[in-house]
Amino acid sequence: MWRLARDPDVAEVLCAPGNPGMVPIGRCLPIDLTDPAAVLALAEREHVDLTVVGPEGPLALGVADLFRRSGRPIVGPSQAGAGLECSKAFSKNFMSRAGIPTARFLVCNDFRVALDAVAGPTFGFPVVVKADGLAAGKGVVVAQDRAEAEDAVRAAMVHGQFGRAGATLVIEECLTGPEVSFFVLCDGERAVVLGSAQDHKRIWDDDRGPNTGGMGAFAPSPLLTPALEADTMARVVRPVLDRMRADGDPYRGFLYVSLMLTPDGPKVIEFNVRFGDPEAQAIMPLIEGPFARTLLASATGGLVDSMVRLGPGRAVGVVLASRGYPASAESGCEIRGIENAAAIDGALVFHAGTRARAGGGVETAGGRVLTVVGRGATFEAAMRTAYAAVGEIQFDGMQYRRDIGLKALGH
Repeated sequence: MWRLARDPDVAEVLCAPGNPGMVPIGRCLPIDLTDPAAVLALAEREHVDLTVVGPEGPLALGVADLFRRSGRPIVGPSQAGAGLECSKAFSKNFMSRAGIPTARFLVCNDFRVALDAVAGPTFGFPVVVKADGLAAGKGVVVAQDRAEAEDAVRAAMVHGQFGRAGATLVIEECLTGPEVSFFVLCDGERAVVLGSAQDHKRIWDDDRGPNTGGMGAFAPSPLLTPALEADTMARVVRPVLDRMRADGDPYRGFLYVSLMLTPDGPKVIEFNVRFGDPEAQAIMPLIEGPFARTLLASATGGLVDSMVRLGPGRAVGVVLASRGYPASAESGCEIRGIENAAAIDGALVFHAGTRARAGGGVETAGGRVLTVVGRGATFEAAMRTAYAAVGEIQFDGMQYRRDIGLKALGH
């Protein structure tokens, strides 16, 4: 929303449902995102020219299919295409059919089969246990030994830790190597590169602690060389487009490729079907060119490589999370200092889990509360700006990593 509001081609930006951080830059409208018909009705009532889907949930419910049947441009894949993110089993089987390099895996619908899979010699240890469905970034366990792996299987399939999302599990080998997030925008036949980033999934510094939805990112990734970009386009993005089109469901919208640079070459960890945070919040301030027109081309066809590009700067985004995250999330804590942080030259503050506070101000309303982004000519400068802005913000229980960006410096 922030980037579109700055685009000279855009007259007005609406956000549904929005949050307090979006109020100064657009009009926020209440909506039930689990009701695609209500989303379409809102777009029709407001005479919206282009709808951009942020979260994956509405895509999994078929909102893009509904819009296209109604002749309304929308950025986002079909319900089938959303399966690349929303079902780990679908995604892994799709990659196998399309010849996309990924970890060896087994899809398990039965508790005993899953126990045998993690206990046997096929994958060894550590082994990765993934809930098939959406689990808010918490459905992945990297088990170091048999006991931990069996506990993860039992928690998902017997105790229902992730609800229906954990009824099916994907067991896969644990890949090793640095990770890179690579973003493209697709129109069903073509894809243009939006940029790269490196995410930090673990809750604590030095990649310790449980996995989260992301505790920060920096962009662009120094690991994404021109050769790696070309290889990923040829061996990953192109097969996605070709296979989806052959299946009768051309892929349109954002495609996020999470790559592991293994000793055996790059392999896909997972796909996202949206421009997800915190990587998007680090990449977006660097994108130059007619972004709104590029999104419209994704929805209607006609993407060309020269439409957008990354500028020469660097960006570092630091996530501020609530006490208890990722296991739980404390809400209702007053947030102070946002205005002071945003006033720092080169700093941006993006809201996530926030809401308006009774009597004025803003309070926490989720696990990941804010992403504070620093921009600069170098990663060192971007880090200084980001952490200076972080230092201006306070709320009870605030937790964040202090090492976002160090990997870009070779640490």
